[in-house]
Amino acid sequence: MTTTRRTWLWAVLALAVIVVVAAVGTYLGSPRPGGRMDANATGPDGAHALVTLLRDRGVEVVVADTVSDVAREARPDTLVLVAETQRIAGPDAGALLDRLAQVPGDLLLVAPDARARKALAPAIRSGPPRAFTAEPDCRMRAAERAGSVDLRTTATYAAEHGQPVRSCYEGALVRYHSGDRTVTVIGSASFMTNTDLARAGNAALAMNLAGARERLIWYAPQRIEGGKAGTATISDLIPSGVRWLVWQLCVALALAALWKGRRLGPLVAEPLPVVVRASETVEGLGRLYRSRRARDRAAAALRTATLRRLAPRLGLGPAPDPGILIAAVTQRIGGHPDLLWHTLFGPAPDSDDALVRLANALDDIERQVTHS
Repeated sequence: MTTTRRTWLWAVLALAVIVVVAAVGTYLGSPRPGGRMDANATGPDGAHALVTLLRDRGVEVVVADTVSDVAREARPDTLVLVAETQRIAGPDAGALLDRLAQVPGDLLLVAPDARARKALAPAIRSGPPRAFTAEPDCRMRAAERAGSVDLRTTATYAAEHGQPVRSCYEGALVRYHSGDRTVTVIGSASFMTNTDLARAGNAALAMNLAGARERLIWYAPQRIEGGKAGTATISDLIPSGVRWLVWQLCVALALAALWKGRRLGPLVAEPLPVVVRASETVEGLGRLYRSRRARDRAAAALRTATLRRLAPRLGLGPAPDPGILIAAVTQRIGGHPDLLWHTLFGPAPDSDDALVRLANALDDIERQVTHS
């Protein structure tokens, strides 16, 4: 295969990979519904499965995108489900929540934030969040039929100022009556999502709560409502397909580098431009130690070199135990073990003269071991 043909083959292969990645990125980056608690979303955090089950059961589900849609569709025989309340924000958030509080029908709050809870369910107060799977332990029909559920991490609630409130799942689900309206609050939204709907009794609890009336208004805003220009975050301003474009560019860059990059061959020995004698290296290192007053480093280097040469001459391994080494040297040349220990493993010298005496003592020990 010639070089030209091989180059064209790599170019065609790289072009094919880029086309495939671009097609996959275009498909994944195309606009599709998929927000959390979105009634039309089929992703893990969507609620399409629950909405489909409710409609199959005969419940009329009306999806509302705004508070105005909720107010227009609400009737006394309607259940209004309110979720994702953190998206009701901005200077008009208070007015929107007050408008929600005045719509007719029963109310089901799913994991409300503090502002929404105070406006829509003032008879309860929030407690610490926790994670658990528990039995209902209450006399609420919707919870008793569902049995044990998996709410993952959930907020808990209690009655405010002694209000009569029914509590289930250790406070994760509460219900009370306010005039003709029944207000139900549950501290977790995960049990209604497509991912967790099949866990334990989640599906039964979700259908019992959301299907309590024949008509359900599903309000889970997917955009910030109540804000003005300038309230969007940086992530809201970035188009959804940008990250796939970045991945495509990274893949294209990697293929270009693989195509044009030069492979590393074996190491080639090259002669040194200058030959430096060993004595000059030793003298230079000694001057450097002396200029920095590094007597401890110099002494450690001398002792390490001496021990490295003594060990094989004494029949010991490369890193012998200091006690064994001292015993072997004492048996070979005699001398007091404490003096040998001080010379071979003692503290660093405190002066240049002491360093010179240490070097001479090490040489003397090594010479006696060699000639013994």
